[in-house]
Amino acid sequence: MRDRAARMRTGIMPPQRGATNASPHVHVTVEQLRALEFEARKLTFLPRQPARSVLNGRHASRLRGRGLDFDSLRHYLPGDDIRSIDWKVTARTGETHVRVMNEERDRPALIVVDQRMSMFFGSRLNMKSVTAAEVAALAAFRILDQGDRVGGIVFGDEQLAEIRPQRQRKSLDRFLQALTDANHLLRADAPEVTPVSLTRVLQSVARIAPWNHLVVVLSDFDVIDDETERLIAGVARHNDLVLGLITDPFAENLPEGLRLVVSNGELQADIDTGDRIVHRRLLDLAQGRLAQVLDWQRRYGVPILPISAAEETLPQVRRLTGLMPR
Repeated sequence: MRDRAARMRTGIMPPQRGATNASPHVHVTVEQLRALEFEARKLTFLPRQPARSVLNGRHASRLRGRGLDFDSLRHYLPGDDIRSIDWKVTARTGETHVRVMNEERDRPALIVVDQRMSMFFGSRLNMKSVTAAEVAALAAFRILDQGDRVGGIVFGDEQLAEIRPQRQRKSLDRFLQALTDANHLLRADAPEVTPVSLTRVLQSVARIAPWNHLVVVLSDFDVIDDETERLIAGVARHNDLVLGLITDPFAENLPEGLRLVVSNGELQADIDTGDRIVHRRLLDLAQGRLAQVLDWQRRYGVPILPISAAEETLPQVRRLTGLMPR
Protein backbone atom coordinates (compact mmCIF):
# COMPACT_ATOMS: atom_id res chain seq x y z
CA MET A 1 0.00 0.00 0.00
CA ARG A 2 2.87 2.36 0.82
CA ASP A 3 4.56 1.59 -2.50
CA ARG A 4 1.31 2.30 -4.34
CA ALA A 5 0.87 5.60 -2.52
CA ALA A 6 4.44 6.61 -3.35
CA ARG A 7 3.93 5.84 -7.03
CA MET A 8 0.71 7.84 -7.08
CA ARG A 9 2.47 10.78 -5.42
CA THR A 10 4.99 10.94 -8.26
CA GLY A 11 2.42 10.27 -10.96
CA ILE A 12 3.88 6.95 -12.16
CA MET A 13 1.07 4.54 -11.38
CA PRO A 14 0.61 1.88 -14.08
CA PRO A 15 -2.44 2.30 -16.33
CA GLN A 16 -5.68 1.13 -14.74
CA ARG A 17 -7.55 -1.71 -16.38
CA GLY A 18 -11.24 -2.33 -16.66
CA ALA A 19 -12.50 1.12 -17.67
CA THR A 20 -10.94 1.39 -21.11
CA ASN A 21 -14.19 0.48 -22.88
CA ALA A 22 -16.34 2.86 -20.87
CA SER A 23 -18.10 5.88 -22.32
CA PRO A 24 -15.83 8.94 -22.73
CA HIS A 25 -18.47 10.81 -20.71
CA VAL A 26 -17.83 8.47 -17.76
CA HIS A 27 -14.08 7.80 -17.90
CA VAL A 28 -11.35 9.58 -19.84
CA THR A 29 -8.40 8.12 -21.71
CA VAL A 30 -4.99 9.63 -22.38
CA GLU A 31 -5.82 9.65 -26.09
CA GLN A 32 -9.05 11.54 -25.41
CA LEU A 33 -7.16 14.20 -23.47
CA ARG A 34 -4.36 14.45 -26.04
CA ALA A 35 -6.96 15.09 -28.74
CA LEU A 36 -7.66 18.45 -27.08
CA GLU A 37 -4.17 19.80 -27.83
CA PHE A 38 -5.09 21.51 -31.10
CA GLU A 39 -8.16 23.20 -29.60
CA ALA A 40 -6.08 24.40 -26.64
CA ARG A 41 -4.01 26.61 -28.95
CA LYS A 42 -7.00 28.91 -29.32
CA LEU A 43 -7.01 29.71 -25.60
CA THR A 44 -4.79 32.06 -23.61
CA PHE A 45 -3.70 32.27 -19.99
CA LEU A 46 -1.36 35.21 -20.52
CA PRO A 47 -1.99 38.50 -18.65
CA ARG A 48 -3.40 40.27 -21.71
CA GLN A 49 -6.91 38.79 -21.80
CA PRO A 50 -9.82 39.40 -24.21
CA ALA A 51 -12.24 42.05 -22.99
CA ARG A 52 -15.00 39.52 -22.25
CA SER A 53 -12.76 37.13 -20.31
CA VAL A 54 -13.65 36.48 -16.67
CA LEU A 55 -9.90 36.58 -16.02
CA ASN A 56 -10.04 40.33 -16.60
CA GLY A 57 -10.60 42.65 -13.68
CA ARG A 58 -12.50 45.92 -14.06
CA HIS A 59 -9.38 47.83 -15.14
CA ALA A 60 -6.65 45.25 -15.66
CA SER A 61 -6.04 41.55 -16.03
CA ARG A 62 -6.36 39.43 -12.91
CA LEU A 63 -3.33 37.51 -14.15
CA ARG A 64 -0.24 39.37 -13.07
CA GLY A 65 2.09 37.81 -15.61
CA ARG A 66 5.71 36.83 -15.23
CA GLY A 67 7.81 38.40 -12.57
CA LEU A 68 11.18 40.15 -12.80
CA ASP A 69 14.61 38.75 -12.06
CA PHE A 70 17.48 40.91 -10.80
CA ASP A 71 20.18 41.23 -13.46
CA SER A 72 22.76 43.83 -12.39
CA LEU A 73 23.52 47.24 -10.89
CA ARG A 74 24.67 50.29 -12.81
CA HIS A 75 25.09 54.03 -12.28
CA TYR A 76 22.01 56.20 -12.51
CA LEU A 77 21.52 57.94 -15.88
CA PRO A 78 19.24 60.91 -16.61
CA GLY A 79 15.79 59.61 -17.52
CA ASP A 80 15.98 56.45 -15.40
CA ASP A 81 12.91 55.66 -13.32
CA ILE A 82 13.68 56.78 -9.77
CA ARG A 83 11.73 53.75 -8.52
CA SER A 84 14.57 51.54 -9.76
CA ILE A 85 17.16 53.25 -7.54
CA ASP A 86 18.83 50.88 -5.08
CA TRP A 87 19.02 53.13 -2.02
CA LYS A 88 21.16 50.78 0.05
CA VAL A 89 23.89 50.57 -2.59
CA THR A 90 23.59 54.32 -3.21
CA ALA A 91 24.10 55.05 0.49
CA ARG A 92 27.04 52.64 0.76
CA THR A 93 28.93 53.91 -2.31
CA GLY A 94 27.90 57.55 -2.26
CA GLU A 95 26.89 57.31 -5.93
CA THR A 96 23.39 56.73 -7.25
CA HIS A 97 22.86 53.19 -8.56
CA VAL A 98 19.81 51.58 -10.17
CA ARG A 99 18.80 47.95 -10.31
CA VAL A 100 18.47 46.42 -13.78
CA MET A 101 15.72 43.82 -14.00
CA ASN A 102 14.93 41.26 -16.67
CA GLU A 103 11.56 39.65 -17.23
CA GLU A 104 11.47 36.02 -16.18
CA ARG A 105 11.68 33.63 -19.08
CA ASP A 106 8.63 31.76 -17.91
CA ARG A 107 6.23 31.38 -15.05
CA PRO A 108 5.41 27.97 -13.56
CA ALA A 109 1.81 26.78 -13.53
CA LEU A 110 0.22 24.20 -11.24
CA ILE A 111 -3.07 22.58 -12.26
CA VAL A 112 -4.93 20.94 -9.37
CA VAL A 113 -7.62 18.42 -10.36
CA ASP A 114 -10.23 16.84 -8.09
CA GLN A 115 -11.00 13.18 -8.87
CA ARG A 116 -12.77 12.21 -5.65
CA MET A 117 -16.01 10.24 -5.56
CA SER A 118 -18.03 13.44 -5.18
CA MET A 119 -16.90 14.24 -8.74
CA PHE A 120 -18.19 10.90 -10.06
CA PHE A 121 -21.63 12.25 -10.84
CA GLY A 122 -23.40 13.61 -13.89
CA SER A 123 -27.07 13.98 -14.73
CA ARG A 124 -26.93 14.93 -18.43
CA LEU A 125 -23.66 14.83 -20.39
CA ASN A 126 -20.42 14.24 -18.48
CA MET A 127 -19.38 13.10 -15.07
CA LYS A 128 -17.98 16.11 -13.24
CA SER A 129 -14.68 14.21 -13.04
CA VAL A 130 -14.53 14.01 -16.85
CA THR A 131 -15.26 17.72 -17.31
CA ALA A 132 -12.52 18.60 -14.78
CA ALA A 133 -10.05 16.35 -16.61
CA GLU A 134 -10.85 17.98 -19.97
CA VAL A 135 -10.42 21.51 -18.59
CA ALA A 136 -7.13 20.44 -17.00
CA ALA A 137 -5.82 19.05 -20.30
CA LEU A 138 -6.82 22.20 -22.22
CA ALA A 139 -5.03 24.39 -19.67
CA ALA A 140 -1.92 22.20 -19.55
CA PHE A 141 -1.47 22.11 -23.33
CA ARG A 142 -1.94 25.85 -23.70
CA ILE A 143 0.38 26.80 -20.84
CA LEU A 144 3.18 24.57 -22.16
CA ASP A 145 2.66 25.96 -25.67
CA GLN A 146 3.10 29.48 -24.26
CA GLY A 147 6.57 28.47 -23.11
CA ASP A 148 5.76 28.23 -19.42
CA ARG A 149 6.46 25.33 -17.08
CA VAL A 150 3.46 23.20 -16.23
CA GLY A 151 2.82 20.63 -13.53
CA GLY A 152 -0.08 19.47 -11.46
CA ILE A 153 -1.64 17.76 -8.48
CA VAL A 154 -4.23 15.06 -9.13
CA PHE A 155 -6.07 13.85 -6.05
CA GLY A 156 -8.69 11.22 -5.42
CA ASP A 157 -10.18 9.70 -2.30
CA GLU A 158 -7.01 7.83 -1.34
CA GLN A 159 -4.23 9.09 -3.58
CA LEU A 160 -2.48 12.31 -4.42
CA ALA A 161 -0.10 12.54 -7.39
CA GLU A 162 2.32 15.46 -7.65
CA ILE A 163 4.02 16.45 -10.90
CA ARG A 164 6.44 19.36 -10.44
CA PRO A 165 6.19 22.14 -13.04
CA GLN A 166 8.61 21.61 -15.95
CA ARG A 167 8.90 22.93 -19.48
CA GLN A 168 8.97 19.43 -20.94
CA ARG A 169 6.45 17.38 -22.86
CA LYS A 170 7.22 14.28 -20.82
CA SER A 171 6.13 16.12 -17.66
CA LEU A 172 2.80 16.98 -19.29
CA ASP A 173 2.44 13.34 -20.37
CA ARG A 174 2.99 12.21 -16.76
CA PHE A 175 0.30 14.64 -15.67
CA LEU A 176 -2.20 13.29 -18.22
CA GLN A 177 -1.38 9.71 -17.22
CA ALA A 178 -1.82 10.45 -13.51
CA LEU A 179 -5.11 12.18 -14.30
CA THR A 180 -6.36 9.20 -16.31
CA ASP A 181 -5.28 6.71 -13.64
CA ALA A 182 -7.10 8.60 -10.90
CA ASN A 183 -10.18 8.97 -13.10
CA HIS A 184 -10.35 5.22 -13.74
CA LEU A 185 -10.35 4.50 -10.00
CA LEU A 186 -13.81 6.09 -9.82
CA ARG A 187 -16.58 3.51 -10.05
CA ALA A 188 -20.00 2.97 -8.56
CA ASP A 189 -18.93 -0.03 -6.47
CA ALA A 190 -15.82 1.63 -5.03
CA PRO A 191 -15.42 0.91 -1.29
CA GLU A 192 -16.18 3.69 1.16
CA VAL A 193 -13.09 5.54 2.35
CA THR A 194 -12.37 8.83 4.04
CA PRO A 195 -11.53 11.10 1.09
CA VAL A 196 -8.45 13.27 0.82
CA SER A 197 -9.48 16.68 2.13
CA LEU A 198 -9.20 19.78 -0.02
CA THR A 199 -7.37 21.38 2.89
CA ARG A 200 -4.59 18.79 2.67
CA VAL A 201 -4.33 19.32 -1.08
CA LEU A 202 -4.04 23.09 -0.65
CA GLN A 203 -1.24 22.55 1.86
CA SER A 204 0.63 20.73 -0.92
CA VAL A 205 -0.14 23.60 -3.28
CA ALA A 206 1.32 26.12 -0.83
CA ARG A 207 4.47 24.01 -0.55
CA ILE A 208 5.00 23.54 -4.31
CA ALA A 209 3.87 27.03 -5.34
CA PRO A 210 5.11 29.42 -2.63
CA TRP A 211 4.90 32.49 -4.90
CA ASN A 212 4.50 33.75 -8.46
CA HIS A 213 2.80 30.65 -9.88
CA LEU A 214 -0.35 30.35 -11.90
CA VAL A 215 -2.49 27.95 -9.85
CA VAL A 216 -5.67 26.50 -11.37
CA VAL A 217 -7.91 24.44 -9.05
CA LEU A 218 -10.66 22.35 -10.69
CA SER A 219 -13.11 20.89 -8.19
CA ASP A 220 -16.68 20.82 -6.95
CA PHE A 221 -15.22 22.03 -3.62
CA ASP A 222 -16.97 19.34 -1.62
CA VAL A 223 -16.24 19.48 2.13
CA ILE A 224 -14.62 22.86 2.77
CA ASP A 225 -14.09 24.62 6.09
CA ASP A 226 -12.44 27.67 7.62
CA GLU A 227 -8.96 26.20 7.13
CA THR A 228 -9.71 25.65 3.43
CA GLU A 229 -10.63 29.30 3.08
CA ARG A 230 -7.51 30.41 4.95
CA LEU A 231 -5.32 28.41 2.56
CA ILE A 232 -7.21 29.76 -0.47
CA ALA A 233 -6.53 33.30 0.75
CA GLY A 234 -2.83 32.52 1.29
CA VAL A 235 -2.32 30.93 -2.12
CA ALA A 236 -4.15 33.85 -3.78
CA ARG A 237 -2.00 36.38 -1.93
CA HIS A 238 1.26 35.07 -3.40
CA ASN A 239 0.13 33.59 -6.73
CA ASP A 240 -2.39 34.02 -9.53
CA LEU A 241 -5.15 31.67 -8.40
CA VAL A 242 -8.01 30.63 -10.69
CA LEU A 243 -10.82 28.39 -9.41
CA GLY A 244 -12.75 26.19 -11.81
CA LEU A 245 -16.04 25.41 -10.05
CA ILE A 246 -17.34 22.17 -11.61
CA THR A 247 -21.10 21.82 -11.16
CA ASP A 248 -24.05 19.75 -12.30
CA PRO A 249 -27.55 21.25 -12.71
CA PHE A 250 -29.15 18.39 -10.76
CA ALA A 251 -27.53 19.61 -7.53
CA GLU A 252 -28.35 23.26 -8.25
CA ASN A 253 -32.00 22.63 -9.16
CA LEU A 254 -32.96 19.44 -7.36
CA PRO A 255 -36.33 18.29 -8.76
CA GLU A 256 -39.19 17.77 -6.36
CA GLY A 257 -41.10 14.52 -6.12
CA LEU A 258 -38.14 12.17 -6.59
CA ARG A 259 -37.45 9.13 -4.48
CA LEU A 260 -33.69 8.59 -4.34
CA VAL A 261 -31.85 5.59 -2.97
CA VAL A 262 -28.40 6.59 -1.72
CA SER A 263 -25.83 4.01 -0.69
CA ASN A 264 -22.17 3.96 0.33
CA GLY A 265 -21.88 0.27 -0.49
CA GLU A 266 -22.78 -0.81 3.03
CA LEU A 267 -25.59 1.40 4.29
CA GLN A 268 -28.61 2.57 2.30
CA ALA A 269 -30.97 5.51 2.74
CA ASP A 270 -34.19 6.53 0.99
CA ILE A 271 -34.56 10.25 0.25
CA ASP A 272 -37.93 11.66 -0.77
CA THR A 273 -37.55 15.09 -2.37
CA GLY A 274 -41.35 15.34 -2.34
CA ASP A 275 -40.96 16.16 1.33
CA ARG A 276 -40.59 19.94 1.31
CA ILE A 277 -38.36 20.01 4.39
CA VAL A 278 -35.99 17.38 2.95
CA HIS A 279 -35.97 19.12 -0.44
CA ARG A 280 -35.20 22.51 1.13
CA ARG A 281 -32.36 21.13 3.26
CA LEU A 282 -30.72 19.42 0.28
CA LEU A 283 -30.95 22.62 -1.77
CA ASP A 284 -29.57 24.71 1.09
CA LEU A 285 -26.63 22.30 1.45
CA ALA A 286 -25.72 22.43 -2.25
CA GLN A 287 -26.37 26.12 -2.83
CA GLY A 288 -24.71 27.16 0.44
CA ARG A 289 -21.45 25.52 -0.64
CA LEU A 290 -21.64 27.18 -4.05
CA ALA A 291 -22.34 30.57 -2.46
CA GLN A 292 -19.33 30.20 -0.15
CA VAL A 293 -16.98 29.44 -3.05
CA LEU A 294 -18.38 32.27 -5.17
CA ASP A 295 -17.88 34.66 -2.26
CA TRP A 296 -14.14 34.02 -2.43
CA GLN A 297 -14.13 36.00 -5.66
CA ARG A 298 -15.39 39.08 -3.83
CA ARG A 299 -13.27 38.66 -0.72
CA TYR A 300 -9.93 37.62 -2.22
CA GLY A 301 -10.16 38.74 -5.85
CA VAL A 302 -10.01 35.14 -7.08
CA PRO A 303 -11.60 34.65 -10.51
CA ILE A 304 -14.17 31.84 -10.60
CA LEU A 305 -14.81 29.84 -13.76
CA PRO A 306 -18.24 28.17 -13.36
CA ILE A 307 -18.15 25.07 -15.58
CA SER A 308 -21.11 22.71 -15.96
CA ALA A 309 -20.76 18.97 -16.56
CA ALA A 310 -24.06 19.18 -18.46
CA GLU A 311 -22.48 21.04 -21.42
CA GLU A 312 -19.58 20.46 -23.79
CA THR A 313 -16.37 21.58 -22.11
CA LEU A 314 -14.52 23.47 -24.85
CA PRO A 315 -17.29 25.97 -25.77
CA GLN A 316 -17.69 26.85 -22.07
CA VAL A 317 -13.97 27.52 -21.64
CA ARG A 318 -13.93 29.61 -24.81
CA ARG A 319 -16.88 31.69 -23.56
CA LEU A 320 -15.36 32.20 -20.13
CA THR A 321 -12.04 33.34 -21.59
CA GLY A 322 -13.78 35.83 -23.88
CA LEU A 323 -13.25 34.03 -27.18
CA MET A 324 -16.99 33.53 -27.74
CA PRO A 325 -20.02 35.68 -26.78
CA ARG A 326 -21.47 34.69 -23.43
